[in-house]
Amino acid sequence: MYIHNLDPGSIVDVETKHRTYRLECLGGEEVRISGHPSYCPKPVRALVQGSTTDAGDFEAGFVGRGMHLVFRRADDHRDVVTSAIKSVHVENGPADPAKTWLPN
Repeated sequence: MYIHNLDPGSIVDVETKHRTYRLECLGGEEVRISGHPSYCPKPVRALVQGSTTDAGDFEAGFVGRGMHLVFRRADDHRDVVTSAIKSVHVENGPADPAKTWLPN
């Protein structure tokens, strides 16, 4: 799923191997994210860079199962890479779902 295709206000729950992140879409790749005790214990503004695979392939703006979410807090210059994504659930997605979803 491409994060920039979601309407502002959409909520994305991303379950990884170790944590569950909640992303509130603000528009484009900008989100308010929470779910990590050190990087985002409370919702913080961030940019979703995309997702990466264990082999190093990178998909900009994409959040996908089996990949690792990559985000950057607005107050930091370093990327945060999560453990592998187990599931992605969207609430209040786009008006046109064809814009967002890709086959698994």
